[in-house]
Amino acid sequence: MSKAVRSGLIVGIGFIGINLVIGLLGDSLGPAIEAMVDKYGLELTIIDVGWPAAAAISYGTVLGSLTIPIGIAINLLLLSIGFTRTLNIDIWNFWHTSFTASLVLALTNHFAMAVGVMIVHHIVLLLLGDWIQKDIQSFYGFKQITFPHGASAPSYIVAKPLNYVFDRIPKFNKLQANQASIQKHLGVFGDTTVMGVVIGLFIGVLAGYDLKNTLTLAMQTGAVLVLLPRMVALLMEGLAPVSEAAGNYMKQRFPKRNLYIGMDSALAVGHPAVLSASLLLVPITLLLAVILPGNKVLPFTDLATIPFLIALMVPVFKGNIIRTVIGGAFYIGVGLYIATWVAPLVTTTAMSAGFNMENYATISSLVDGAVWTTFPFIWLPGRMHWFSFIIFGAFTMILFFYVNRRKRH
Repeated sequence: MSKAVRSGLIVGIGFIGINLVIGLLGDSLGPAIEAMVDKYGLELTIIDVGWPAAAAISYGTVLGSLTIPIGIAINLLLLSIGFTRTLNIDIWNFWHTSFTASLVLALTNHFAMAVGVMIVHHIVLLLLGDWIQKDIQSFYGFKQITFPHGASAPSYIVAKPLNYVFDRIPKFNKLQANQASIQKHLGVFGDTTVMGVVIGLFIGVLAGYDLKNTLTLAMQTGAVLVLLPRMVALLMEGLAPVSEAAGNYMKQRFPKRNLYIGMDSALAVGHPAVLSASLLLVPITLLLAVILPGNKVLPFTDLATIPFLIALMVPVFKGNIIRTVIGGAFYIGVGLYIATWVAPLVTTTAMSAGFNMENYATISSLVDGAVWTTFPFIWLPGRMHWFSFIIFGAFTMILFFYVNRRKRH
């Protein structure tokens, strides 16, 4: 009992630590982003209110109250019939499925169709959890753990074809840019902490900060790269017994099957390659928001959440920071168009949920507004209504057979 209590306390402290560090990053970047907007006269009319607001909106709807019981029931059913190997205990992040379902409801005004989308979304995330586990274990070292996370897992599918293309570009395919090779070639400037400081200096200069504020921002971004991995390590210390106990329980219930424990991708965001690429993507994301024709979203709150968006691209790129930055820029660039497209639906849903809009006329978010799965889950029901579930069903079955064939090999 004492071990269980201690593990629970360590998990709670670990999550608090991660949220504090992510909060530090957001608090540091927020004023810098506002300064850039003022300095360069950016005129983007849709504000990115961030994942905390998106989660609050999602759980503030009727569908939000259904996603947890529906998600648990689907998970247990699919485990029992052998359709998935993932036991998802990351209950909090079930809000991602109620987010898409709520937007479908706002678009179609059809409650049953929205519930159907929620169910399909749960199933797809579980299958993605099965698919990505091997790379998670190989790169991050998390045995029998996977991340069926609504904001993180979809990027894995995007990274796969991008990596295929990168492997076939002469000279570029030989470029080694993981943390070890960068530190080897750059010496002290390749150190994760120093890179964080340098990137902070760069952002401060872009924001037009004076020397004092630039140095403060640099120290804060450097601190994030030092503290976040340590908070993740603390979280893993507490989760290890939980994961082991869950694994033993599942082995007793399903003795002949190799099952995975689904957890929050927060476990991965502290990796140096994830953090370094994410900080580099902050000014790139702002640049993309300005130069992409048709984009109306001003990235703001979720700039601190970029690590979650790219955490599962990094294992595909084997920690190559250059590939991750290029792949992440492509992914986020496309995502800005999706976030622009769903903004009216996000705004309508937020107002229905009683969300405080402050002075914003239209809102969106990068998480989950810019996640690619948001588009088909909303566009298809809006255009094809119930016929869209034929496509959803076909995609789900193709994904199921592909994942299981891959596991056999």
